[in-house]
Amino acid sequence: MTDDKPHIMLVEDEIHLARGICFNLEEEGFRVSHFASAEPALGSIEIERFDLVILDVMLPGMDGFHACRAIRAIDPRVPILMLTARSEDADRVEGLENGADDYLTKPFNLVEFLLRVKGMLRRSSWYRPDPVEEGYRFGDNEVFLLSYRARTAQGEIDLTEMEVRVLSLFFQKEGQAVHRSDLLQSVWGYSSDTETRTLDNFIVRLRKYFEPDPSHPKHFQTVRAVGYRFSREGE
Repeated sequence: MTDDKPHIMLVEDEIHLARGICFNLEEEGFRVSHFASAEPALGSIEIERFDLVILDVMLPGMDGFHACRAIRAIDPRVPILMLTARSEDADRVEGLENGADDYLTKPFNLVEFLLRVKGMLRRSSWYRPDPVEEGYRFGDNEVFLLSYRARTAQGEIDLTEMEVRVLSLFFQKEGQAVHRSDLLQSVWGYSSDTETRTLDNFIVRLRKYFEPDPSHPKHFQTVRAVGYRFSREGE
C-alpha cells in the first residue's frame, strides 16, 4: 500500500539534483514530496506527517538553518538531514545546533546518501523503551523516552527521534564506555569506518540540555580514544 511507504520531504531548489534525488528515493520504495523553497514546505509539515526531512542549506527566501528551527517548532521529533555545498565545519555545526540530526556535503555519493537516509529512517526495536513509561532520572533531569520529552533544570524540552535513540542506548549501557563506531552504526546507520563530527556535536547538544556545567560534564563523559560513557550518578 502506498500509505505504508515512508514519506520523505525534500526541500531543494536545484531542480536537476532534486529530480535525481526524488527518482532514486522512489526507486527505493519511498514516497517523496519535493519543495523548491522552505515556506511551502513549512505549510505542508503543519498538516502532513513526514518520516524524514532532507533540507538544503542554500535556499531562496528562508535559508535552511532558519527552516530547520521552524520545522523543529512544528515537529520536534522528525529526523532532519541537512544538505550543504559548504565544507566548512562551522556550517555543519550550525545545522546541528539548529536542530538537524545529520548533514551531508554536496556533491555526495548516491550510495552513501541512500545508506544515510535508510539509517535515519530505520525503526529498530533495540532503542524502544519498555511499554510502561517511567521517567528515567539522573541528576536534576527526568527523561520520558516514549513521549519524546524531558524535564531539566532549564525546564521541559522536546526530544528529536535521533536524540531518543542516543539517550536510549546510553541508558541501556549506563556506566560502560561505548565506542564511537557503535554509536554511529546503531543510531545513524553509519558504516564503522565513517569519519564524521555528527556524534560529537550531538553530545555537545545533550550536555547543554542535561549537564549543570556543560564544560565540565558529569553524566556524558568523553572516554579518550574510545567514545563516550553515560554516568547516571555523575561520577
